[in-house]
Amino acid sequence: MDLKNDTALITGSSGGIGEEFAVQFARRGVNLVLVARRAEKLSALRERLLETTPGIRVDVVAADLSLPGSAAELAAKVNELGHRVDVLVNNAGVGLHGDFVTQDVAANAAQIQLNCVTLVELTGHFLPAMTAARHGVVLNVASTASFQPTPGMAVYGATKAFVLSFTEAIWKETKGSGVRVLALCPGATDTEFFERTGEEFLTSGRQTSKQVVDVAMAALDKSTPTVVSGLANTLLATGYRFTPRRVMLEVSQRLLKAN
Repeated sequence: MDLKNDTALITGSSGGIGEEFAVQFARRGVNLVLVARRAEKLSALRERLLETTPGIRVDVVAADLSLPGSAAELAAKVNELGHRVDVLVNNAGVGLHGDFVTQDVAANAAQIQLNCVTLVELTGHFLPAMTAARHGVVLNVASTASFQPTPGMAVYGATKAFVLSFTEAIWKETKGSGVRVLALCPGATDTEFFERTGEEFLTSGRQTSKQVVDVAMAALDKSTPTVVSGLANTLLATGYRFTPRRVMLEVSQRLLKAN
């Protein structure tokens, strides 16, 4: 898919999968709007990208997308910068680890806001212009947690199931419009995600951010609504479809148990 000179807005781009998306889109000659909370890391990434891939435009926006109304504020800021968003990568997300009964209510509300509400609102802000232009990409980062309930990360798994369902639905709605809609479902990936939960789990078999993004970029030239990164993750996600629900819950809980 030729995206040269297009503009990609990437949320959660100060590290991990989001940063790797920025690097790979920059190599394709795509202008960037990088969004995350950490302004210093965004600025450092911007300088690095401008050095390694001269000729593109890179803007950074520091924003906390877990706050209500943040999507509208970001859309207004992008408009002020004079960008038309051709590629939207909804990568920003957070997960809380532990039993639901022990978790803070406000923290879970913020998790739902970031993982679901802001994602939907940003898609709503930018998808109509893409369909009107008959060109664009909406790439939503879901998870292998999308395919089954996740005891130990109950709200996180539910938010990612929402992302998968929403993305596949709009994939069908926009089919033939010229807009590529894709749900990316990584498994455990070696990023700061686990550090932020405060727990160590899923420590074996983690992929790198590059491996995950390589899969996503290759899938842009295909027509499938969903791609799972990694053979083991693909087999696990597929296997859940044929597993009794009680067994599925037991397996999922064991996988997410803290070390």
